Amino acid sequence: MKYLIIGGVAGGATVAARLRRLDENAEIVLFERGEYVSYANCGLPYYIGDTINERDKLFVQTVKGFVGRFRIDIRTRQEVVGIQPGNKQVKIKRLSTGETYIEGYDKLVLSPGAEPLRPNIPGINSKKIFTLRNVSDTDAIKRYTLQAKPRHAVVVGGGFIGLEVAENLHDLGIGITVVERADQVMAPLDYSMAAIVHQHLAEKKVKLILEDGVENFEETPEGLSVHLQSGKKTEADMALLSIGVRPETKLAKEAGLKIGSLGGISVNAYMQTSDPDIYALGDAIEVTHQVTGKPALIPLAGPANKQGRIVADNLVYGNKETYSGTIGNSIAKVFDLTVASAGANAKLLKREGIPYLSSYTHSASHAGYYPGALPLSIKILFSPDDGRLLGAQVVGFHGVDKRMEMLAQVIQRKGTIYDLISLEQAYAPPYSSAKDPVNMAGYVADNVLKGRTKTIHWREIAAISGDTVLVDVRTPGEYALGTLPGAINIPVDDLRKRLSELPKDRPIIVTCAIGLRGYLACRILTQNGYANVRNLSGGYKTWHTATANRHIIGSDIV
Repeated sequence: MKYLIIGGVAGGATVAARLRRLDENAEIVLFERGEYVSYANCGLPYYIGDTINERDKLFVQTVKGFVGRFRIDIRTRQEVVGIQPGNKQVKIKRLSTGETYIEGYDKLVLSPGAEPLRPNIPGINSKKIFTLRNVSDTDAIKRYTLQAKPRHAVVVGGGFIGLEVAENLHDLGIGITVVERADQVMAPLDYSMAAIVHQHLAEKKVKLILEDGVENFEETPEGLSVHLQSGKKTEADMALLSIGVRPETKLAKEAGLKIGSLGGISVNAYMQTSDPDIYALGDAIEVTHQVTGKPALIPLAGPANKQGRIVADNLVYGNKETYSGTIGNSIAKVFDLTVASAGANAKLLKREGIPYLSSYTHSASHAGYYPGALPLSIKILFSPDDGRLLGAQVVGFHGVDKRMEMLAQVIQRKGTIYDLISLEQAYAPPYSSAKDPVNMAGYVADNVLKGRTKTIHWREIAAISGDTVLVDVRTPGEYALGTLPGAINIPVDDLRKRLSELPKDRPIIVTCAIGLRGYLACRILTQNGYANVRNLSGGYKTWHTATANRHIIGSDIV
């Protein structure tokens, strides 16, 4: 059996290695138009910032290593330029010479990946403007930072990669401006959670410009002028484009393979394309989103590796293994913060017409009495019918990864908020609390779902009626540091003896720091005859962070 694989890195290299482990006698040829067949794509920003200071550590496997261990025919710097499914042949171009040749196959695997978006705007071809997708891009950025010694960089796009690059350039002593067309960074997060990231970027002196895009670039004697659509401009020595990627589907389209509604290669559960002898995987394909059940483009290394194993198994043993889809479980380091999300966010659920409830908790990363406990913010989204967990977002300084993994397992298995309550975590004071933050998220959601407390969210505060009474139940000292406009202060411990100060015929909204004391206050009030009482979900912390102005515009904007 002769297998041809187009593209290396996570998907194609995984297929190749697995095929050899399953079939010692197969003829396996892997084509990679770049110089490197298998490298740590996700580690590239950290090499730029010197966190990874040895370039060789980026390479998961070299051509020599692949050939020696797996006896695979690796052809780098050779690009497949055409597929002829009828003849079961591909046309290959040797990039070093420009000559072309034909290679036949029994089975073909497409792992072409995705390409960075590079808009056709004036000045885009400046050598001071970079994208980051592969080792060559990384080398170019690294070389420029060493030779040109830039003092300021503009990162266009506030997604995961953009912010990782921003952090690593910042670590080199380069001033950073992030320009993002949307009203927030990190699109998988809902705004209230992204606002925590906005706040942290401001603390790190990163200039953040939201709801604005780049109109054009202009090279100047001093460097690079970045002209924005608002009419403003910012000066820099370099720019990094990180505005998203699109699936590389040119070969598939020209070969007549089916393309999905979102522009990715369409595959079935066996990872088979519309041609039964051609399989596809990785960033170029559409997958099923396990929450919505709809097609999605989710370019992540973890799913690509899992798909690679499934493809290899199906090639050798026939279509027996299936890929059920993904929940888009992702995580990123943003300076001192860790940011993670899985499942569906509010924007996606609204777009798909899926009803949901949500809740916020701000627990400590471990037992509060043990030194070093830091805030850990969790937002969960769940079904109002049965409590099925639809999505989760976690932002904090410590322990974010393990909480997201707990939450993601429940989402993936179509579990509910009650599963969050029953999850048993490893507990010791340096690592958690007896009631873990994930348990607490479940408890809060249970109170909401069962109607023990009614909540109001931060966005709704601006639209409350004029007769609403706002009650801040924190201590006078906390209240003095800032509160909701018009809120009166009645500490929760004084509430029972001051009930006469609150009218029973008007709506009451209770707030505290993070929602816990507010819940206690709501229980006191409702059991004392107050019928229209709501607790501010996530408390003053969520409201203040989400409503603060985080459009940080530096003095170099003119």
